[in-house]
Formats: sequence, structure tokens, C-alpha cells
Amino acid sequence: MALLLATPALLLLLIIYGWPLLRYGWLSFHANSVLTGLVPIPNGGANWVRLAMDERFWQDIVQTSRFALVSVGLELLLALAIALLLDQRWRWRGGVRALTLLPWALPTTVMALGWRWIFNTPYGPIEQVITSLGGQSLNLLSSPQWTWLATVFADVWKTTPFIALILLAGLQTIPGDLYEAFRLEGGNASQALRRITLPLLLPYILLSLLFRLAQAFGVFDLIQVLTGGGPAGSTESIALYAYLNAMRFLDFGYSATVMLGGFLLLTIAVGVAAVGLRTVGTIRGEAR
Repeated sequence: MALLLATPALLLLLIIYGWPLLRYGWLSFHANSVLTGLVPIPNGGANWVRLAMDERFWQDIVQTSRFALVSVGLELLLALAIALLLDQRWRWRGGVRALTLLPWALPTTVMALGWRWIFNTPYGPIEQVITSLGGQSLNLLSSPQWTWLATVFADVWKTTPFIALILLAGLQTIPGDLYEAFRLEGGNASQALRRITLPLLLPYILLSLLFRLAQAFGVFDLIQVLTGGGPAGSTESIALYAYLNAMRFLDFGYSATVMLGGFLLLTIAVGVAAVGLRTVGTIRGEAR
């Protein structure tokens, strides 16, 4: 019965996700560019050989992975603090909750344009304040180090409320009686956080991490609008590289290979992490 009820959702997922992946897989074994008149021509595994030898692809894999891990890690820490604060009973809590969701409600393109103006040199407010105080220009969107930090900061500002909302929903499911009983036994707030809140909140943490890592690894619009992948490709992501191959160079066969290669690497990484977490959990269970 459970499988029967889930069948419509599974069919929808197959249509939305399965068909594009199959199309990517088919196209990755074809040459389809301006050189072929945009007509798919079978070329065996030439696209995959090119991908394996493409230094730019592997550089983008490292950059995208670093961006995803750092930004999602910061978002989780900030979201946990925000969720714990919003879970408490205090005046104006409802209004603060609504304001907290505003960054997430903004379209990413609009948000990225706003941060692009804020980080602008020499007209952005940050540069204006620094230069008015006699400091040197930071060139926030011209230096690879500062530009990368700017993209991480913008992403954290945008998506932290999403994780906070999921964690807040998880906190609402924890019975208050557990905390009352823990206090009667002499436990303090920090112990309650470690022994009650975090263990019961773990499924929600994993769910938010799953959503956000997938989104961060496929980041495109933020990078495209804020930095365009620059300077010198220092912030280019896998999705942006695939877009450039398809829309700028009109090489649709290799673009599909880039996207599928990035997806396969992400799937392998998630699978290895899942096996590792399950192994650690089994070892801890046997030790107990």
C-alpha cells in the first residue's frame, strides 16, 4: 500500500529528474556543436576523455566543493543559533521570525545584484566607508580571495533562513516535558542542548544539509550575477562552466558531459559520506 501511494510521486520524480539525466547521458556520447551544425553525431567516449583531461573542469569541481562545504557549514551554525533564539518565548518573536525569512524570500538574482552594488569598487558603501576612513581599497570583486569570500557571504545571508526554518520546525516537535524532567534531575542548559536538543534535532539537520548541499553544489545564478565566475575563473562553478559551454560556445554535447560528470561525482561523494556515517553509527552502537 505504501508503494502504491508513493507511485505518483515517484513517477513525477522520474519525469522531472530521470528524463533529463537520460538525455544528458545520451548527449554526452555525441558531438553536438556549431562544428556539427548542431546535429548530434555519435563520437563514442570522446567527450568523457576530454572531461578527464580538462583542468578547468577539475578546478571548478574543487572550487564548487569548497564553496558548498564552507557556505553550508556556516549556514548550519548560524541557523541553529537563530532557530534556538526564535524558539524561545519573548515579545515581538513573531515579527522577528517574519523578518528573518526576508532574505530567503528575495529572488536570488535580485539579491545578487544588491550585493554586487554593495561590494562595488569604488562606489559601493563598503568601499566608501573604508576610503573615507583613510584605508586602502579592498577591491572586493577584483581580488580572487575577496571575491570568493564575498560570494560565500552573500550565499550565507541568502540561505541561512531556509535552514533556520527547518530547524525551528524540528525544535517545535521536541516535547517540553523532556526539558522539565532534565532540569529536575539537575541538568543545565548546555547539557540539555547536547543530550536532548541536538540528538532529537539530528534528522532535521541532516535533511537541511541534504537540501542545501545539493543546491550549493549546483549554484549558478548567484555566481553568474555577482561575479560572472571571475576574476580569472576563481569563483566559477560546475553549473556555470556547463552553461558557458552550451550558451556561449554552443557545445551542447560537452556541456551535458560536464553537468553529468559533476552530478556523478556529487553522487559518489554523498554515497561515501552516507556509508561512512552509517559505519560510524554502527561502531558506536556496538561500543555501547
